[in-house]
Amino acid sequence: MTKQDEIAVFDSGVGGISVLRHLRRLMPGERYLYYGDSANAPYGSRSTREVRDLTFAAAEKLYREHPVKALVIACNTATAAAVKELRQAYPERIIIGIEPALKLAADHFPGGRVGVMATEVTLREEKFDLLLHRFDESCAVAKISAPGLVELVETGRADSPETEALLRPILTPYIGALDALVLGCTHYPFAAGTISRILGPGTVLLDGGEGTARETRRRLEAADLLEEGPGRVVITNSAADARMLRLSRKLLEQP
Repeated sequence: MTKQDEIAVFDSGVGGISVLRHLRRLMPGERYLYYGDSANAPYGSRSTREVRDLTFAAAEKLYREHPVKALVIACNTATAAAVKELRQAYPERIIIGIEPALKLAADHFPGGRVGVMATEVTLREEKFDLLLHRFDESCAVAKISAPGLVELVETGRADSPETEALLRPILTPYIGALDALVLGCTHYPFAAGTISRILGPGTVLLDGGEGTARETRRRLEAADLLEEGPGRVVITNSAADARMLRLSRKLLEQP
């Protein structure tokens, strides 16, 4: 591996672009390769074995076809299902996962009320249970599933009447009842406007993208692999259609 090699960022679709935005802000001189597996999205309703197989297939493809110095699994579902096994399979590789920002919520709201909105796979995996038990004594945690939200983001409707219609019955019981809502899926930050409108200003939204970017930088610094070049981003997607690539570019450049 060399400094000029790429940071590969992988997600089940376009959601990981929310993490890529944090990475670019923190390390603008790097060469990024984004790979979204929208052809197989959403991962959140699949079995753990299916998610693990898809994640391994994506990692193997990226390692085989590109000079990758770090792999960022910018998908909470894939991280929960496969990051441990990936690290065991590739012990010499730098592999960074993402997890719901529950520690951040517990630190900011000790003794508070925190919701974690994530996919079914993330919420049921052992990795999340271990994370939850680290903080369930310091704050009250509610697990919230939002099936269908990933599909709306994947079709460019993150901030739309359809998204509000989906989320309002899910989130209404939590209006005024949460100090923070952890967005435990990388697709969900793109729906933050709708979520905030429903929950109101009294609930702070948090996600793990910034922490993942900081950890990526820390690992690259430790390996003397940080690049200070002009930087670039290449976006690819298993769906490989122009609409998906236009949506990816729009989300990357969104203020």
